[in-house]
Amino acid sequence: MSSLDFDAEKKSFREFYNENLGNLHAALSSFATLIESLVQSKSDVAISSVNGRVKDREECISKFTRKYRTALEASKTPYTIQDKITDIIGLRIVCLYEDDVESVKRAILEEFDVLEITDKISQVEGTEDSFGYKGLHLDLKLNEMRKAMAEYRLYANYAFELQIRTVVQDSWSILDHKIKYKKSIPNNLKRRINTLAALFELADREFRAIRDETRMELKQTEEIYQEIDAETKESEGDNGGSEQASVQPGKYAPLNAFYFLRIAQHFFPKFDFEPHKVDGFTQEIVSLKPNLSRGKFNFYLRETIATVKHYQAEFEKSGERMNPFTMMRHCLYLGDKVVFAAILTDTARERFDGWLNDQNK
Repeated sequence: MSSLDFDAEKKSFREFYNENLGNLHAALSSFATLIESLVQSKSDVAISSVNGRVKDREECISKFTRKYRTALEASKTPYTIQDKITDIIGLRIVCLYEDDVESVKRAILEEFDVLEITDKISQVEGTEDSFGYKGLHLDLKLNEMRKAMAEYRLYANYAFELQIRTVVQDSWSILDHKIKYKKSIPNNLKRRINTLAALFELADREFRAIRDETRMELKQTEEIYQEIDAETKESEGDNGGSEQASVQPGKYAPLNAFYFLRIAQHFFPKFDFEPHKVDGFTQEIVSLKPNLSRGKFNFYLRETIATVKHYQAEFEKSGERMNPFTMMRHCLYLGDKVVFAAILTDTARERFDGWLNDQNK
C-alpha cells in the first residue's frame, strides 16, 4: 500500500527485498539466458558479454532517496520504493560495434514490454560539458506471451534494467566513474577530459570502419579467383618457384590474409576457416617467403594438392587426421622443400619424405 511515510515504506521495501531475494537472483539468471539467446539468434550482431547483478538492498533505498523522494513528497504523491527502483535486477549487453547497439535494441523490443528508454548517447551528444559515457538503458518487463509461459510465471511482475553498450563505451563508463571532479574544474582539466572522451568515441568509429572495410575486402576477393589463376599460369615456368616466387614490384599482388582465404576456399570449399588462424598462417608463410605472390601460392597448391591428398588417405588410415591447414603445409613443403622446410615439424617432414621416397620406388 503506497504512502508518504518514508520509514514505513523503507521497512516495507526491506521486507519485500529479503523475502524475494532468491526469486530475484533466479529471475536474473532466467532473463540473462533469454536475452543472450535472443541476441545470439541474430547472426549479424557481435557481442562481447551478457552479465548482470541484483542491486544491493540499501543501495536501492539510497537511490530512491536521491532521485525520487523529494519530488514525490513535495507533490504529496504516495509511493512504494520498489515501484520506483526498476533496476533491482540489472543486465548489461556489451557489443563489439556501435551499430550493434541498435540491432540488439530491436531484437529486445520484440520480446519485452518497455517501461522506459534512456538514450545516454543522445544525452551526451546534446549536452555541453557532459563527460558521461554513451549507452542505451531500457527498463523492461516480460511481455504477455512470456508471462504466460510456465518457466517465467514466478518472474512475471519483475521489472529489470538492460544496458546496451559497446566495449569502448563500457570501458569509458568504468574510467568515467574514476574521474572524481568533472564539472566545476579548471578549463585545462575539462579539455583533457574532453580529449579523452573524443579518443574513446574515435576508437568506436574506427573499430566499426575496420570491420566494414574488412567485409568489403572479403567480398571483393570472392570475385577475383580468375585473376589469381591468370597469375598462377605465369608462375608455372619459374624454376619451381625459387626466383619469381617473390613479387616483382608492381607486377604481382602479394599474398595477404584475404587472398589466402579466397585461394584456400577454392581448394577446401566446405571447410570453415577461422579468421585468426588464417591470419596467423598467412603471416607464417610470408615470413618464410617474403613477398610471395597470391598467384605463386595458388600455383603451389594446385600443383601439389593431388599428391598431398593421396598422402592424406594413407596417413589417415592410422586414425589420425589432416585438416586443410596441415594439408597446405605439406603442399608448400612439396612445392619448395628448401624455402618451406620449417613449415613442417621434423617428425612430419621425415614421415612425408619417407612416403614420397616409397612412391618413387
